[in-house]
Amino acid sequence: MTLFGGSVPAAALAQRLQDLRAELPPHTRLLAVSKGYPAEQIRALAALGQSSFGESRLQEATLKQQQLADLPPLDWHFIGRLQANKARPVLRQFGTLHSVDSLALAERLARIAAEEGLSPAVFLQVKLRPDANKTGFSAAELRQAWPRLQQLQPLRPIGLMTMAPLGLEAGERRGLFADCAALARDLGLPELSMGMSGDWREAAAAGSTWVRIGSALFGT
Repeated sequence: MTLFGGSVPAAALAQRLQDLRAELPPHTRLLAVSKGYPAEQIRALAALGQSSFGESRLQEATLKQQQLADLPPLDWHFIGRLQANKARPVLRQFGTLHSVDSLALAERLARIAAEEGLSPAVFLQVKLRPDANKTGFSAAELRQAWPRLQQLQPLRPIGLMTMAPLGLEAGERRGLFADCAALARDLGLPELSMGMSGDWREAAAAGSTWVRIGSALFGT
């Protein structure tokens, strides 16, 4: 497992968390994206009341969860692209999945979750702008699949997730996030996972209920 650079001093980490909390609107929660950063940084944030953390590599996350097992239960979110052959261990380790990008994957997750006695919360990943580097439902694909997705117990679809392609201007990002929010409203989904360290303000303004912030919090 390869982690990023050195740890941020505890005082700096606490100040960054305080600054983010002060700026987040009331409807938006912080998902601290801890992938690539050591368990000690998660422990420090947990001591400050941050309980939700995002990881994208199963082996790395499992090790951290073991290292932090003495803490009260943390709220672990899987935010990486989910390979079908990793579905079972991911479901066992994470209560919320942000990257369900196809009906086939959702059906596999529902079957395994039922076998495991789990009821994970899932965000359906949508791709509303051309982007060769990302996967996800188009708006039309999601509307077509939605009746089936609603039947896939014990999965709990709670919202949509999207990421802005690289190179979009701020106004273009705002338009993307607004389109995603509108689609979620049409489907009756209350949650939105939109916005990262470089664009979370536009996402929060569009109604994002979860912003995924890593480097702006942990980065050295």
